[in-house]
Order: sequence, then C-alpha cells, then structure tokens
Amino acid sequence: MTNAWEVTCRSSWKRPLWFFVGLGAAGVSLAVVCIVFWGRLWDVWLGVGLLLALVGIASLRRVTARVSADADGLHSRTLLRRRSVPWRDIADLRVRLKYANTPRVQETRRVSLVLRDGRKRLLPLPQSWEPHDPDFDGQLAALRALHRRHGAPESSHIPVVSSRTAGRGWAGSLGLCALLLAGAGVAAWFVPSMASDERAWRSATPCTAGTPTTERDTCLTTLSAVIARTESNPPKQRSWLYFTDGRPLERLDVSPEAAEEFQAGDSVELTVWRGQVREVAGAGHVWREHVPGAGELAVVAAVFALVAGYPGAQVLLRLRGRRLPDDEVLPSALPFGAALIGTALWLLPLCYLHPTTLFASPVPITWAAAGSLVTLALFAWAWRATRVRTPGAADATEGPAETETEAFFAARFLEHTDYNPHGFGTHIVLGGGPPAVTPHPGPGRFAAKRIPVERLTVANVRRARGSDGDTVPRSWHIAELHDGGTPVRLAAAPDDLARIIRELVPAKTP
Repeated sequence: MTNAWEVTCRSSWKRPLWFFVGLGAAGVSLAVVCIVFWGRLWDVWLGVGLLLALVGIASLRRVTARVSADADGLHSRTLLRRRSVPWRDIADLRVRLKYANTPRVQETRRVSLVLRDGRKRLLPLPQSWEPHDPDFDGQLAALRALHRRHGAPESSHIPVVSSRTAGRGWAGSLGLCALLLAGAGVAAWFVPSMASDERAWRSATPCTAGTPTTERDTCLTTLSAVIARTESNPPKQRSWLYFTDGRPLERLDVSPEAAEEFQAGDSVELTVWRGQVREVAGAGHVWREHVPGAGELAVVAAVFALVAGYPGAQVLLRLRGRRLPDDEVLPSALPFGAALIGTALWLLPLCYLHPTTLFASPVPITWAAAGSLVTLALFAWAWRATRVRTPGAADATEGPAETETEAFFAARFLEHTDYNPHGFGTHIVLGGGPPAVTPHPGPGRFAAKRIPVERLTVANVRRARGSDGDTVPRSWHIAELHDGGTPVRLAAAPDDLARIIRELVPAKTP
C-alpha cells in the first residue's frame, strides 16, 4: 500500500518465485538440449526439464501478478491479461474461502469481485493461506475503504463465501450427481444379460459325444490336467496354477487360498464353460471362479444411485436457498444422507434377492411398496429438517422465562472476552443464579463465569454467515451484541438463542 487512497497488492514471495522462474528457464534449456542435440523425444531428463518448465511458468504468472486501486477503479494485471473496472461497476468485494485437503487443514482466502451485472471475478491478489493474516486483512480493508469512498458497496460487512454458503456454485455437485447416475444406468443395463448368463450357468449340463460342436459352449466340458507348480501371492496380486506341458492351458488365475491348497503333481479336472475355466477339482480341494450374479450388479447400480442422491441433495439445497445472501450458511445435507441410508437398508437387499423379478410375486411388490413409504417419510423429515429458519423480530422482545432450576444450553460467544477467555465456553447456564458461561453441559456451575448482562445490548439476530467460521453449526443463529460498545457474537440453536436473549434483555432494563 502507498497511501490511504491508493492500494497496490503484490506477491510477498517474490524471491522464491523468481528462483522457481530461474529453474523453469533451466528446465526449458534442458528440454531443448534433449530434443535438439541428443535427439531424444522422451527420457528422464526431458521429463525433468518439462516439469521444471511448468513450475517456472506457474511461478512467472504469480510473480508478475499485480492488483492496484485508486480513485478511478480497480486494476489487475497478470502475465497475459490486464483489466480495469471502475468503482461504479463494482457491486461488492468478497472473500472466497477454500479448504485444501491436506493432513493439516489449510484454508486459502482470495478476494472475489462482484460486478453490477451479476458476474464474478477472482482477483489474483491479495491471497492468504492463513486464517489470521494481517497483510491480507489490511489490503482487503483498504480496497473496501476505496470502494466505499468512490462507489456504492451492497454490503456493510465483509461477505465470506465458502463451501457452506449459498454463493458457492453447484455445478460440481450437479456434475458428480450426473456421473454417478450414469454409472448406475450402465450397471442396471447389464443386469438382465447377467441374470440370463447366471441362469444358463446353473442349468448347464455336461457335454456328450453327440453334442454338436456349435453348442459345446453352452454345455460343460471336463478336461484332465496335472499341476506343474503353484504361485501364491498376496491378496492384491494374482496367484497362479501352472499346468504340465501347458495343457490344456499354460496357467490359470486363482485365489491365493487355492494356490496354497493345490500342490505340484496333483491331478485335477477342469470344468470349461463358454471357453473359460470355471472350476478346478482335485482330490482334496475344489476351486470355483466367482461369477458376479445379477443381484450383485443390481446392488452396485442401486449404490451408485443412492450415492448420487447426496450431491443431488446439495444441489437441491442450493436451489432452495438461491434467494439468500451469498455469504449465508446453508443447512447441511446430512438429513438427506440419513434418508438415503434408511432407503439403502431396504432397497439393497431387495435388489440382491429380486434383481429382475420385482413384479413377479406379491412379496417383492409389498416389500417395495412398504420401503417406498418409509423413504417418502424420511425425505419429508429431511426436507423439514433442512428448512431455512429466518430469525424473527420477536426473539429479543418476548418476556423472560423465569427458571428456578439450572438449564444448560449449547451456545458460545465467538469472541474472546473476560467471561469467555480464549473461547473456552461451550454452554450457557440459566436459572439458579445469574446467566453464566461454562465449558461443560453441567450439572453444576464448576468453572462458570458470570455474563455481565448489565453491559450487553442486543443489536441484531441473524442466520450464520461464512465469516462466523466453520465451528458454528449450520442450523445455528447468531445474536450480534454490544458489550459496552464492543461487538460480540453469540451463537446457538434458534430456540435456545431466543431463550437466552429473553434472559439477557430484561436484566438491563431499569
């Protein structure tokens, strides 16, 4: 930053990035040497050179990125593109929060630009990989200050859009749902043919001398063989039976247990059906190839369809909350996941036992009808459990609920205060004494710290936002309080929060 009304954002990792740019240049040189002078289109050194070149290009893009803002607007520059947007065309500046799936959960914060026409752009800078980064927070605050001075922001607070909020796109969930449904359709397509093969295998009879050659694939052919040696490998590797003189075949892929049971020199009989060895029978052991049945494939199709239901539920929730502000947290899709699990309890056994005979007898029909009613009830419950509850104005105005016995409520203040040092409180106790914060659900007031209700005033009650953090459950509401002029947030379930506020508000009334 240069001054209060001009902001410049550059990468704080210039030296390491320029070092990687140099490595990229060295990688390009190495690749050129490998191709031109050594005449090798592919080898280890060429691969190393190309990898370094890619790293150098990515680093060059990062090191040349620059974002600046002044009275005219916001200007961004990358390796191949430059953009300038006047403040009057910018509706808002938001934080885009993304979590990396690493052993130590890492969050990435970037600034998103929302235009008046609804389009959104992700700025290359500023960027942070830490939840508390003074440089990122300072640059964002300066950008928003310029926006307030020369433009008209839509929000008075800093909106944070994450995977939990309404502003996150649903194209990925929709694509995953479609992909899983396609897999379910492909698996279901092969169920009838597999059921036909399963019936043919069970009804197959041994071939006779009079069986025509064209029909020998449909009957069972028995061949004699002698095992030359066996090869037993771990379960994730193939195990083999080798036959003497390579007759009737050189080797056969079997289970590790079968390779251990059979011994070199054993005389065995091979049962061949449709050109494949289906059974090996010896004096003391019989191995049969596992042939997936129609029921197993039907279960696979059902599992794919049920799993597709979860990203489908996420899409449904995002469509249901499309009118919410982009930074408000959406309800969790876990109730729909529970409904899908409840559906699996009756659907999977039905698919396994009746893959192609669902309407052949009254038993599977009754089973499917009863299960469908259960699923309908579960999804109705999930729909109600994931409804968006808007805080009512009456939450903070109704009279107090007098209590003589202690009642503990899961609630917590999100800021560090003298009655909630370092966020230690997990519950609030009402009744049997003044309201207090406790690190336990009771009973008793051990380690409780009294809430100075005489200093608190209620400013607003709202739904959870992305800026409240992932530790706040999706269904909770947030009460914005003033503690002697200092903003404080109190999070709890909607009904519990209303009860707590009714206890806090009258205490400061003269």
